[in-house]
Order: sequence, then structure tokens, then C-alpha cells
Amino acid sequence: MATSIDLHVGRRLRRRRRLMGMTQQQLANIVGIRFQQIQKYECGANRITASRLFELSSALSVPVQYFYDGLNVTPANAPVANDHDDISPEILRQKETRELIRTYYRLGERTRRRLLDLAQAMEETSTDAA
Repeated sequence: MATSIDLHVGRRLRRRRRLMGMTQQQLANIVGIRFQQIQKYECGANRITASRLFELSSALSVPVQYFYDGLNVTPANAPVANDHDDISPEILRQKETRELIRTYYRLGERTRRRLLDLAQAMEETSTDAA
């Protein structure tokens, strides 16, 4: 039985794989498993072991913590997935958005930081003008 954590980690795995423009087969080949296993991970049907999560994080160029980002714990220590992003899922499905994100991650870290600062400054300017 999948828990909310398994579902959250699976959604984060799928999101990152898609942002990288990678198929399930390509990711499976990198970590040495069958693509059906990636499918099961992404839908939360199978739990991901710590060692496999480490391999997946390496293959997807993210820290292991990435898969847990946005996961909240209620006061009773019951895990609850927090998928309420400010970004509409429709925006993330657009080809232009995926291309922009892929290009962004091909830039060096310093350049990405400067580009993010620029975009935020432009957003502030457009908000002030409104």
C-alpha cells in the first residue's frame, strides 16, 4: 500500500525526469533497471530503496533531498504531501516551459543565479508599474 510519502517521491521523480527531457526507458538504462520499475516508482506502487534513490538522484542531477521537497509533516507526525505549487500544472505541461527549464539547468550555477535575480527584478518592476 502506497503511503503519501511514496506518492510524493514518485511525483517528484516523474517531474524531474520530464524536466530533463528523459524517457522512463532512458532513466531505467542509466540506473540499470527496467522501465516498468520506473513506472511503478512514479505511481507509488513500489517504494524506492535508499540506494536506488541515491542512484536516481545522481542520474537526474539533483540531491536526494529534492525528492522530499514540499513534503510537510503535521503536528501528529503524519506525513502529508504538499503539492500546492504556485505554478499551474498546465504551465508545466507546455513545451516552451520545459525547454526554458532544460536550458536554464544547462547554464552554470553563477549564471543561473544571475538570471534568476534578473527575472525577479523584472517581476518586481512589472508589479510596481501595475
